Amino acid sequence: MELEAKRLYYLSMEFLMGRLLGNNLTNLGMYDDTKSIMAEMGVDLEELEALEPDAALGNGGLGRLAACFLDSLATLDYPGFGYGINYEFGLFRQTFINGFQHERPDHWLESGSPWLIERPDEIVIVPVYGTLSNTTWVNPKLITGVPHDMPIVGYGCRTVNVLRLFSARSSDEFDIAIFNAGDYISAVQHKINTEAISKILYPSDVVASGKELRLLQEYFLVACAVRDIVRRYQQTHDSFDDFASKVAIHLNDAHPALTVVELMRILLDEYVMPWEAAWSITVDTCAYTNHTLLPEALERWPVDLLQRVLPRHLQLMHEINRRLLAEVARRVPSDPAMQHRVSLFDDQGQARMVHLTIAGSHSVNGVAELHTQLIRKTLAPDFDRLWPERFNNKTNGVTPRRWLLNANRPLASLITHAIGDGWVRDLSQLKRLELFADDAALLERLEAVKSGNKLVLARAARDLTGIVVDPQSMFDVQVKRIHEYKRQLLNILHVAHRYWQIVEDGIEPSQPRTFFFAGKAAPGYVMAKLIMKLIHSVGEVVNSDPRTRDWLRVVFLPDYRVSLAEVIIPAAELSEQISTAGKEASGTGNMKLALNGALTIGTLDGANIEIRDEVGAENIFIFGLKADEVVTLLAAGYRPQSNRVVDSIAAGHFSRGDKDIFRPIVARLLSPQDEYVHLADLPSYIDTQQQVDIEYRNRESWGRKALLNIARMGKFSSDRAVTEYAREIWNIRPAVIGAFAHAL
Repeated sequence: MELEAKRLYYLSMEFLMGRLLGNNLTNLGMYDDTKSIMAEMGVDLEELEALEPDAALGNGGLGRLAACFLDSLATLDYPGFGYGINYEFGLFRQTFINGFQHERPDHWLESGSPWLIERPDEIVIVPVYGTLSNTTWVNPKLITGVPHDMPIVGYGCRTVNVLRLFSARSSDEFDIAIFNAGDYISAVQHKINTEAISKILYPSDVVASGKELRLLQEYFLVACAVRDIVRRYQQTHDSFDDFASKVAIHLNDAHPALTVVELMRILLDEYVMPWEAAWSITVDTCAYTNHTLLPEALERWPVDLLQRVLPRHLQLMHEINRRLLAEVARRVPSDPAMQHRVSLFDDQGQARMVHLTIAGSHSVNGVAELHTQLIRKTLAPDFDRLWPERFNNKTNGVTPRRWLLNANRPLASLITHAIGDGWVRDLSQLKRLELFADDAALLERLEAVKSGNKLVLARAARDLTGIVVDPQSMFDVQVKRIHEYKRQLLNILHVAHRYWQIVEDGIEPSQPRTFFFAGKAAPGYVMAKLIMKLIHSVGEVVNSDPRTRDWLRVVFLPDYRVSLAEVIIPAAELSEQISTAGKEASGTGNMKLALNGALTIGTLDGANIEIRDEVGAENIFIFGLKADEVVTLLAAGYRPQSNRVVDSIAAGHFSRGDKDIFRPIVARLLSPQDEYVHLADLPSYIDTQQQVDIEYRNRESWGRKALLNIARMGKFSSDRAVTEYAREIWNIRPAVIGAFAHAL
């Protein structure tokens, strides 16, 4: 076993793993045999799989990408390990009452998990709060991080890597002195506060206590991971001379930004290393992936909060900043304002964590070609000027094992029958399906597979919502986190437009269509929650009106998660990827849906551009303004005009006469400050949807386009993405480490 191989450690606040039984059996090559044996015993394996709760360790694309990467790392035999938090309740379980989202705790660990192996002998002690005496951290409170290991089984089972998740525990159950003084609640307050760290994902930061808890969460992850990484390295090394050549630490977005400072703190304070040597090791070890350009999603922490929670880290950040600004002054003396622009601290007394990650990493990558261009031009142009060699693109990918082989077994079987099973490990082999683009028999089988998957989704929709849908209708799908930039609002405006075409204009659609929505909104995101209410309200009218209910159906599937996505995605025929151009970093839902034979309607945003380039412009439906055109429109003075759909929402047609409930949505749509330019793109969107109708009527042509989408998705495998990271950023090679018990 290659114990001296360089290892990757992937830090992420989210790992959206989904159910593991079926996926692990598939990767072990035991699924079919297990299903047959259990059937002989009178047990349905699929029913057993359905009893497993989704691991509530993530929310959206960030966490699902991390899970795909772990699958690819293990399948390709890379020594790569994840670090995260073992959330007791995850994000939340979503329910709807009268169309409004309600959040309930997700008790996914209520009955324990057979996949989590507690390692109490490898606990980590994490200091927080306290004060400084010069550079010495004095009297910090201590938190215990208890690791739990989840095995990550690679396809073919040559390698089983580990996702290590930490639970927060108090170092003392209670303060006996306070207890004896009679203040029983205060005696256990530290325990309560400490263990809240690993209770839920993304506590609301609207209030100060929530913001503080988020900071504690992020540092807890970082401190546990870095301490664990150093411990493992020291098992085989006496000095830190080889640290960067044996360890790669990857920061999945800016949440783990404090890794840069924590590694510096350990090297400086505990191993008394000179600053220059410690900084060189840190930069050579760390790499950072940016996942968003949205200002509100870029990590910033109030300096006074950092001073209280992490005083030593703030002190080190000031020194990092001093040296950074000195370098800028030396290298770019002609632009003194550049120092202000790159500073780790802004004028509002906040620390800019993205600046910290860029300064402390040897690699900074975006996740689609357009996204990376925008990072260099708009997010970090000054850093690109300083260190252009650090910036690079790594387009996202998805694992074909989870999202095709496991989630869509009928389609996987059809593909394997046609071209063999080599595509499971090498998705580029799907290209061979192009040979069957005019094979009527295969296209007929492909349509039969899609029809079967649609029946499964129709049953799920009835069970979850009570809404009966026509499985012969077109299944139009938008499933993703609810956010204004993702423009679920644009989608429902189009549905309302179709409603009025039927009701007022007497225009019958060319075929029935069912619009599926799914996704969660952050608990404090008022506008997103109101958009979900509007979707439900339009659906209530459309689904009950005898003039439209046979032509249009709207279904919002509650509590979107991996296992529900595995039902929706194989059944989708039209994939809605309609974000405002320049807002979506990449997207991975677009890849999963196209891989399963859905045609995409979308803007030239994120990875949609590269999907178009791969599948061909004739096999995708593109509409709307480009990213630079959006910028130009807003700069010139955007003047949106109302229309029949907006007027009907304002008049209360979809809200039982209530003209006030959706007033904020109407105001946003008609505002020159609507940065998501809904109404500017609506006419183009409607026209393109009419083209979708025309294409869908020709079933043979649609089937051919669907097959070509599948055949040309080889680029969007997470295996390709991980191989690029390994070769160009992490500098790791495949190595069979050995038994799972020794993986970390």
